[in-house]
Amino acid sequence: MVRSGSDDGHVVLRVEPVLSRFQQNLLVHLAPESKSFPVRFRFLSGPRTEPIAPQVDRQMENRASGPELVLVFSGKRKSGKDYITDVIQDRLGPEVCAVLRLSGPLKQQYAQERGLDLNQLLGSGPYKERYRADMIRWGEDRRNCDPGFFCRLATRGAQQPVWVVSDARRQSDLQWFRSEFPRQTRSVRVQCSEETRRQRGWSFTPGVDDAESECGLDRGVEFDWTIRNEADAPSLDQQLQPILTAAQDAAVLRHDQ
Repeated sequence: MVRSGSDDGHVVLRVEPVLSRFQQNLLVHLAPESKSFPVRFRFLSGPRTEPIAPQVDRQMENRASGPELVLVFSGKRKSGKDYITDVIQDRLGPEVCAVLRLSGPLKQQYAQERGLDLNQLLGSGPYKERYRADMIRWGEDRRNCDPGFFCRLATRGAQQPVWVVSDARRQSDLQWFRSEFPRQTRSVRVQCSEETRRQRGWSFTPGVDDAESECGLDRGVEFDWTIRNEADAPSLDQQLQPILTAAQDAAVLRHDQ
């Protein structure tokens, strides 16, 4: 769209026949307030070229649809990560909170390449355990080539103001979210004793429990919140309160935009 003068004292705006909301608003601001200065709109046909305004409009839409808070959870097997993140979603509601599992797209890609049953890989039975070590090695190879590969797949299509990543396992997972969403990202560690984990069905498996997928975030990370998920810890409601408050504030921020 170009603003120019004409011989009869009018202002001529070259406007494409189809206008985005951004362009419509821009027309309003370009129109003079004085009634003594007329504005005439001339719609010109011809080859369509990509204007700058729609690009700006798309960027504004992408920022508006991004998260206001990203909670990246990590913890050992059988520490209760999935249970706690499901509780958070139940408290906030699915329209506010999306639970994103990095293992979902990983298992989907692995199942496709290996010709395996995805539903059983997503479960907690012996079928998944049979392939776990190989799946870990396969996932590491993918991450070495592209550290954000599974993070991008997991977040695709999420529109809620609060994202809860339930299963970060490596430094590269946390680094990707901190790089992409530096203002919004907070880290949460779920901890419990080995005895409590054994009571929940855990036993040490070589090649799994000593791999980076289980130990990558054990050291070198200063977590924003730590939750002790066992019987002698403070109540889960009490430990989750500051996290839920931050999430509710994020939902209000999105609503006010």
